[in-house]
Amino acid sequence: ENENHCDFKHLREMLIRTNMEDLREQTQIKHYELYRMERLKQMGFTESSAGGGSSSFAETYTLRRESHLKSLQGREEEMRQKFVLRVKEKEAELKESERELHSRFDKLKATVAEEKRMVEEQRRTLEEEIAEFQRRKSQYENEKMNSGHNTLTLGKLGKKK
Repeated sequence: ENENHCDFKHLREMLIRTNMEDLREQTQIKHYELYRMERLKQMGFTESSAGGGSSSFAETYTLRRESHLKSLQGREEEMRQKFVLRVKEKEAELKESERELHSRFDKLKATVAEEKRMVEEQRRTLEEEIAEFQRRKSQYENEKMNSGHNTLTLGKLGKKK
């Protein structure tokens, strides 16, 4: 490949440059445009005419955007309604459990009050019994003291035979 004797190197570079340019053009014209058209068809864009392709693209884009925004708003509203419904259900559950707690509290309060009344009554009865016992005890001791002299004499009398 001596450039002084052979033009093969220059010829090869020229052919590669020329064919490379053809390859770029063919790729741009055929393959990329076909790919682009297929992708646009998949996305829902159609080709109305050769010259009016950009206007249909813009119209289709705006229509699809508007429909997408409407569907998003619809979903958002639906989600908001579901959220509000769930919040209301939860509030109802909480209010019901609060009512149950209040009723249980009131029942327990009434039970404690009844037990307290019974304990007070038992305490009062017990105090009365203690007072009665103390009174009887003192009465018994007084009787024992008074009758203790008589029993001694009776005891001495009883030993006399």
